[in-house]
Amino acid sequence: MAAPLPLGLIGLGKHGRRYLEHALRDVAGVRVAALSRRDAAAGRSEAASLGARFHADYRDLIHDPAVGAVVAVLPPTENPRVVEECVAAGRPLLIEKPLATSGAEAFALARRIREAGLPCLMAQTLRFSAVVRAVRELRPRLGRLSQVVLGQSFEPSRLAWLDDPAVAGGGNLLHTGVHLFDLARHLAEAEAEWALCATERVCTRRLEDSFACVLELRGAGGERLLAALSASRATRSRYGEIRLIGERGQIAADHVGGRVALLEDRRVALEREPADVPTVPEVLGEFVRVAAGAPPSVSADDGARAVEIADACRRSARSGRRERVRTEEEVERCPSS
Repeated sequence: MAAPLPLGLIGLGKHGRRYLEHALRDVAGVRVAALSRRDAAAGRSEAASLGARFHADYRDLIHDPAVGAVVAVLPPTENPRVVEECVAAGRPLLIEKPLATSGAEAFALARRIREAGLPCLMAQTLRFSAVVRAVRELRPRLGRLSQVVLGQSFEPSRLAWLDDPAVAGGGNLLHTGVHLFDLARHLAEAEAEWALCATERVCTRRLEDSFACVLELRGAGGERLLAALSASRATRSRYGEIRLIGERGQIAADHVGGRVALLEDRRVALEREPADVPTVPEVLGEFVRVAAGAPPSVSADDGARAVEIADACRRSARSGRRERVRTEEEVERCPSS
């Protein structure tokens, strides 16, 4: 039996704590070897209670020989430095979304990871939802897709940094939108080519907390389809709509409510209520395999494409026109456009 993978966890905010708690309680193949967080006193105390090392500077954690792999749960403005240090140290990396604050930067990071051969799993955690997996399983029953509808709404964030451009690097398009943009690509098996988007600030002051957009996607066979996406951080409720519309029927699902229905003609042909399985342990379980050499189901390239869609949506919201979702090659030729 293989020894547990010694993790170094960078970031113990709201989401980083989820990783810590699941690593300690729910994932047999890992152990917490080291921690790094901004509050050094609290970090040292917590690390001592776990029998782990503490590093005030996360670069020291990445280069600590006691650490076998890194989990980074930080604002995206920190990710370029994390990637460079992990490449230098050869440390497998699990990195939380969004990968970066712009498409150009995200593609550059993905290329750096790819060229270095660094084992890396992009934590687009919504792909690991039991509902999303059920939708993906049922998708072939729809035949050719023509439309995707995705929506996600939840309460205003209590994290002040999410409304600080210098730290967050973007609003809800970047921090929630990347989930939906990645999911549209994943479920449609298609790439976004154009975006038309509008944004609003309902509860926030500087960065958008609500958006609605339309994406035009193209499948591998050249087929085109539309995706209508919306997200809000301005309600005391939660939902997560997934709807796939195809020539032989449609799938209607809610990844928050835990329901999936396959509709054919005017009837419900199949209904499921997948078990409510937390996604973070699923992500950590896959990361153990990625660190050992298995290919990731969600790569840094996937993370970069989601950020570029967010970028195109931001450009569209500013211009009032539809904007092209650029490829990596297009960004390399003209990174500032």
